[in-house]
Amino acid sequence: MSSDFEAYEQDFGTLTAEITNKIGRIPKLGGEEKTQLVLNVDKQLEEVRELMEQMDLEVRELPIQIRGMYQSRLKSYKGEMEKLEKDFKRSRIAYSDEVRNELLGEDAGSSESQRAHLLDNTEKLERSSRRLDAGYQIAVETEQVGQEILANLHTDREKIQRSRDRLRETDANLGKSSRILTNVFTCVINHIYIHSFKHKYTVKRPRTAVIQYTLYTDGKYMHFCTHT
Repeated sequence: MSSDFEAYEQDFGTLTAEITNKIGRIPKLGGEEKTQLVLNVDKQLEEVRELMEQMDLEVRELPIQIRGMYQSRLKSYKGEMEKLEKDFKRSRIAYSDEVRNELLGEDAGSSESQRAHLLDNTEKLERSSRRLDAGYQIAVETEQVGQEILANLHTDREKIQRSRDRLRETDANLGKSSRILTNVFTCVINHIYIHSFKHKYTVKRPRTAVIQYTLYTDGKYMHFCTHT
């Protein structure tokens, strides 16, 4: 990952060096030649913006132990990018003394005032744009956090549902066991009652019989014995 970031750094250095050189040439040109160079620089600046986005993605994927170092480098590059954009906007409305005098003649002083006013408005627009970008980033991060919370809630809900199902199953098994024991107890009581009744009216019995009850519940055999 860090090797990819360093490759992006090299591309960034090459592009910004070319842009800086061209920005310095723009005020010295006029007419179609200046227009073409402005378009060329604008295209290269867009390439740098895309490059910065790739670098930002790479930094997010880096291990946390080294992420801080690369974040500092990326922040420095972003500052350099902002400076390039400002210089480019100034160069688009700037002229060398020779070109300005040729185009404006005696109105050169008035043009300087207009240029300063335009630069001020441009900087205001840049600040507004940065605030909008920051607001959008916060909205995206908030949405991601919300999605993570919803996913966790869904997982917790499934766990609770499984626990409820196990409790219902356990309760049903206990109910079955209770009914079986009740039936066994009833049979034993009835047998004791019959045995007592027979004993009351029988003088002598030569042998004793053993009655066994075998029940099968929950995978186990349960034996109950009584004597007659």
